[in-house]
Amino acid sequence: MSDSATPDKTTADKESNDSQAESQHVSPADIEKLLAEAQAGVHQAAGDDASPVAQPFQLDQLEATDSSDAVHPMDLLGDVELDLRIELGRTHMRLEEVLRLRGGAVVALDKLAGDPVDVFVNGRLIARGEVLVMNDNFCVRVTELLGATA
Repeated sequence: MSDSATPDKTTADKESNDSQAESQHVSPADIEKLLAEAQAGVHQAAGDDASPVAQPFQLDQLEATDSSDAVHPMDLLGDVELDLRIELGRTHMRLEEVLRLRGGAVVALDKLAGDPVDVFVNGRLIARGEVLVMNDNFCVRVTELLGATA
């Protein structure tokens, strides 16, 4: 019984699809009418009933202001903390050598005394400089600023 019902259902589906296709066919006149209604709705929403006309944009007169009161972008960055590191040199050590380190041990680095030290900000090399001692404190005098390519 279900076999005989299937062809009738298929035929009915095809007829239904054909009638839907005919009812969904839109003429160019219908499209023009819909576009006109949509455009009228846009004009109504914009608050003008006539067709839009381009108007020149008027800028207000610019006036000079006292720049001492203005906050400069660099002033906003004044309180930002950065990680600054000075690297005297590097070395490679095996774990057993590290475990043998004690107070007074000397670790040889890959730079010579008097070679410039590297200055890193947030992990990026930005400068090189020389180590100084001032008032019993170590200091670094920046001798070379490096660009973004470093």
